Amino acid sequence: MRVKICGLTNRADAAAAIDLGADALGFNLFPGSKRVIKLEEATDWLRALPPFVARVAVVVNLPLDEARHLAARPEFDLVQFHGDEDAAYCAEFARLGRPFVKALRLQAAASIALAGTFSTPHLLLDAPAGAAYGGTGTLSDLALAEECVRRHPALHIILAGGLNPENVGAAVKAVRPCAVDVASGVEMAGDARRKCASRMERFLAAARPG
Repeated sequence: MRVKICGLTNRADAAAAIDLGADALGFNLFPGSKRVIKLEEATDWLRALPPFVARVAVVVNLPLDEARHLAARPEFDLVQFHGDEDAAYCAEFARLGRPFVKALRLQAAASIALAGTFSTPHLLLDAPAGAAYGGTGTLSDLALAEECVRRHPALHIILAGGLNPENVGAAVKAVRPCAVDVASGVEMAGDARRKCASRMERFLAAARPG
C-alpha cells in the first residue's frame, strides 16, 4: 500500500515523512489553501529532498499554460489536479506525456462514471466538501469508493478524504485502493501547517498492516 502525505509546508516535516516511509509528498500551491506554500521560497529545500520519493504539486483550476510550465519544473515529479478541471482540460495536459493525478469528488453514484474520462490512470477519490477543495477532514463515502475501484480495475485509485491513523486500516480493507492520501489526519492539533510525526508513523503502520 503506497502512502502520500499531503499538505506539507516545510523541510522538517517533509524529511520526517520520508524517514517514516512515505512514498509520495504533496505540496499545495493553491492560494486558497491554509497549507499553501510559496514556490519561490520553497525551491531550495524541495530540490534538496532525497530521490525515490515522488514530489507532487497540488493545484486547483490552474490555467493550462501555467500547469504545463509547472510540470516541467525540477521540484516536482507530477502534478495533481484537485479542482474542477474537466476531461477536455486533462486531455490537453496529457499531450505533454507527463504523469498526473486527477481528483474526483465522490458525490453520488453517477460521479463514478466520470472516473475513466480524465486521460490518466491515476485517480484520487476525495469527499465532497462544499466550496472547499479537499483537506477538510470530511470522510469519503467508502461504499462509493469501493464501487469505483470495482468498476474501474485498470485505474490506479488513491483513496483520500478524512483518513487518519484510527480509520485508515478499515478504509483500506473496505475499498482496496492502490494508495491512500492524508493531510489533516496527521497534523498537529490546531495547526494545519505542521505535521505530527507520531500520527504520521501510526498512519503508515495502519495503512500497511502485517
